[in-house]
Amino acid sequence: MMSQDFEELYQRYAKDSGVFRKIKFYRKKYAWMIIVGGTKFVKRCIDVVASLCALLLLWPLFLTVAICIKLTDRGAALFWQKRVGQWGREFPFPKFRSMVADAEKLKKQLMEQNDHEDSITFKMKKDPRITWIGRIIRKLSIDELPQLWCVLKGDMSLVGPRPPVPSEVEKYTLSDRRRLDIKPGLTCIWQVSGRGDIPFKEQVELDVRYIESQSLWLDIKILLLTVPAVLTGKGAY
Repeated sequence: MMSQDFEELYQRYAKDSGVFRKIKFYRKKYAWMIIVGGTKFVKRCIDVVASLCALLLLWPLFLTVAICIKLTDRGAALFWQKRVGQWGREFPFPKFRSMVADAEKLKKQLMEQNDHEDSITFKMKKDPRITWIGRIIRKLSIDELPQLWCVLKGDMSLVGPRPPVPSEVEKYTLSDRRRLDIKPGLTCIWQVSGRGDIPFKEQVELDVRYIESQSLWLDIKILLLTVPAVLTGKGAY
């Protein structure tokens, strides 16, 4: 009789302890989901407000740059590309055109002069395709400002890994694809650490480090560091 009572008590409390463990697990799980979801919501709100304000304030600059580009060779002021965003989704990506109109065709002839020898990304310090106005707007990163529209739409964020072109993603290893886990950004951690001077492999390492430690404070820090990085123009070519 005594052993039977003991067995009943054991089964009851053993079962209860399992219930409590589940409650504890789900409480932590949902608390974490609320924290992460709340952080994403705040980040999105900042993206919308900041990009909308910037677009409204910078329209005179946009108009001036567009006129200068148009007067240079009568070509289109904006250059549109397909870029790869979060989870491999492609989206239209605008830049102020800083190169001659047939720049993409000429790229094949210049591949041997690629300063990024990894063959994933293409960078030339003295790219002959860049126009006079293009050198100015590239140096100050003004050519990237139309991407504020992508931030407002939700295709991009203010801070995140820079969006690659599809041809680059085709060459990615499985570990390289880790940088597609979050929304791409207008600025990123390696852009404030040397920009084009940083080789592709190190860019990926820095992007993954950002993804694993991202926070609103880190985003603010990167945005603040972007200002001197743009003004010095280091690695911008």
